[in-house]
Amino acid sequence: MLEVLNLTKKYNKTLANDNLNFTVDSGEIAVLIGPNGAGKSTAIKCIAGLLRFNGNISICGYPNKSIEAKRSFGYIPEIPAPIDTLTVYEHMEFIARAYKVDNWQEKTEQLLVRMELDDKRKKLGKELSKGMQQKLSICCALLPEPQVVLFDEPLVGLDPHAIKELKNIIMELKQRGCTVLISTHMLDSVAEFWDKALIMVEGKIAAIRTRAEIESTGEDLEQLFFFITEGEQAGGDKE
Repeated sequence: MLEVLNLTKKYNKTLANDNLNFTVDSGEIAVLIGPNGAGKSTAIKCIAGLLRFNGNISICGYPNKSIEAKRSFGYIPEIPAPIDTLTVYEHMEFIARAYKVDNWQEKTEQLLVRMELDDKRKKLGKELSKGMQQKLSICCALLPEPQVVLFDEPLVGLDPHAIKELKNIIMELKQRGCTVLISTHMLDSVAEFWDKALIMVEGKIAAIRTRAEIESTGEDLEQLFFFITEGEQAGGDKE
């Protein structure tokens, strides 16, 4: 489970995240959606423990910067950053040893095959294309079998096969009871599998909707998204 309470982040005088409050339960896929510059990536980086912030964030009941929390979550950044001088396989071994992953060789093989990286195992990080770097980032994050997974624009730069495979993986994470949070500005890329939508505008959560709420009321998420992000505030939105 992921819990975010009163998350506030400033860059000098710029308020990037303004008192964000939301939870994502086990077995739930939440999408953090909004236009570019809404503060989505900043929120994800705060949750991942990469930025200082005000507020409280807990992962599986532990403070997000604690060792216990870090053992429980995987993070796929918007811009992958592999180590130039390590091969694909060495990246996986590094993660496996850092997280003390059991039977990591077999799990590595399965992930590399799924992401079509099995024939690139000897390639160095600096030799990989942007798409391959993204695939490697996904494999590294999933190898320890985390309970909470954070995706920041995960489908950008992936080829059609990898997009299809990643969507299957996300659904498998849900079925396994994992907590999944996906940041994106492309509604259509996550339309088929989201459970909770968090709409961000100018650093704030402007609306929260579950799929059940949308289906029961006949509300249209895409119309709501454009209504909010085009500068008008929908009446009665949940904070």
